[in-house]
Amino acid sequence: MSLPDADPTPEAERVQTWALLRLICGHICLHGSMAGLRMAAPLLALRQGHSPFAVGVLLALFSLTQVFLALPAGRYADRHGLKRPMGLGVIAASTGAVLAVMWPHFWVLCLGALLMGGATGAASIALQRHVGRAARDTTELKRVFSWLAIGPAVSNFVGPVAAGLLIDHAGVWMGGTAGDDNGFRGAFVMLALLPWLTWLWVRHTVELPPVSQPPGATHQHVWQLLREPRMRRLLMVNWLLASCWDVHTFVVPVLGHERAFSASVIGSILGAFAIAAAAVRVGMPLLAAHLREWVVVSGAMVVTGLLFAVYPLMVSPWSMGLCSVLLGLALGSVQPMIMSTLHQITPHALHGQALGLRLASINLSSVLMPMLFGTAGMVVGVSVVFWTLGAMVSVGARLAWKLRP
Repeated sequence: MSLPDADPTPEAERVQTWALLRLICGHICLHGSMAGLRMAAPLLALRQGHSPFAVGVLLALFSLTQVFLALPAGRYADRHGLKRPMGLGVIAASTGAVLAVMWPHFWVLCLGALLMGGATGAASIALQRHVGRAARDTTELKRVFSWLAIGPAVSNFVGPVAAGLLIDHAGVWMGGTAGDDNGFRGAFVMLALLPWLTWLWVRHTVELPPVSQPPGATHQHVWQLLREPRMRRLLMVNWLLASCWDVHTFVVPVLGHERAFSASVIGSILGAFAIAAAAVRVGMPLLAAHLREWVVVSGAMVVTGLLFAVYPLMVSPWSMGLCSVLLGLALGSVQPMIMSTLHQITPHALHGQALGLRLASINLSSVLMPMLFGTAGMVVGVSVVFWTLGAMVSVGARLAWKLRP
């Protein structure tokens, strides 16, 4: 991948920094809406008496739409750039939360999960493609993707914590009790408004010029990338690490419910994970020139495997919160390195589709894994889910090391 090497002026640097900040804020609002719904909807389903398997199905639906829309969304972003996909994503995400406000029943929550997941995935592809194309060199790729990755980390704190507080307190403000139907409706209203803040942040972004194909160049297809060993290893590593995020998101509400933790405590445990992931990503841009992608990813996989071995043994909110923080530090360092590697091994004309292929691969497992987690949780307990995946990700660290150029 060839990147422009002209040094920008100080004024251009300020403009680029402000543009990236706007995109990060927009990403926080949209992804925060989905993160909040991913925490609130399972809690409501459990409150209504649904089983852990049903909760696993509900969580899987956040990823189902992305499996089928990721590649078309990537092609759409390659053709239309940033703002059109973002606008459609805002409308769909807000609609998903509005449905939960109006009809807070399990099957409506499932429809909302489909809309929210698909909207967030499609918008993220357009956003990542835009930021990657704007980078000048490989060091800047690591730097901008580290900054951009702060968005989901912060939103994974803002969304669940804000939703948890509203679930616990909005019903009381309306004369009811903590955690009643009005509390959940209050949380869903907030989650429906967040995506519209995204549009306020991104609507003035300047689109990049379209990628021009050289005369006589053959049409490139994203499936050709799968012939490359590094791409196959990258997708496998990314799948393993994404599964770690999924199992943590699934197991913490289940464990918290079993141990009678409040919604605020469960949201705070998930929020501690998000704060740690954001903190490590804040430091990474300062060290971008010294970081090697394959070293960071393989080290994070080993640490994650060790943490998964001890996490289920933690029984208090404080000990679970400590594990959540350490896990956030490990997994938070991974995405910028994955995205930097992906952009280095992908032609410009296929950036959107390559991002879609990555998203489709990890979300295909995200559809199946939560249902597997729910089944395994009922049969052998959620602790075994943690230990099994921890062993898998530890073994997979060898694949990450082979990503070395």
